[in-house]
Amino acid sequence: MHNVSRRNAVRLVLAVAAALFATSMPTFATEAVPLAIKGYDPVAYFTTGSPTRGLPEIEYEWDEQRYLFANAEHRELFKADPVRYAPQFGNYCAMALAEGELTEANPENWLISDGKLYIFGKPAPMGPALFQQGLAANIAKANENRALIHSH
Repeated sequence: MHNVSRRNAVRLVLAVAAALFATSMPTFATEAVPLAIKGYDPVAYFTTGSPTRGLPEIEYEWDEQRYLFANAEHRELFKADPVRYAPQFGNYCAMALAEGELTEANPENWLISDGKLYIFGKPAPMGPALFQQGLAANIAKANENRALIHSH
């Protein structure tokens, strides 16, 4: 029979307990829900007319994205009608998408047209102004290319 010291017995029990605990713990996804529009409040574009950063403690998950809001009232407005407030092409540049490209947008470059929010990768004249020049055609082209977002 082997003589096991009290210290080694405790180590063995702790090692076994740790192994059992580790295998019984639920596994969590390694990636959190992606942050929408770099943490900007989508409702603020409509209410204050300017890009406004949201607060991490005021958030809401919708369409596999985590939206942040400047205040609880904005979050409630978004919850009630997310399609109205969310950018038309998520985190992507509307003008680039109209041209068949997928480019991350900068929420500082934006446009509201017909009650819809569009964000762009570049400031005027490359982003919003260029998009507005052929607005109906650009919206149609961007919508045709929407599949690029889902394949990304």
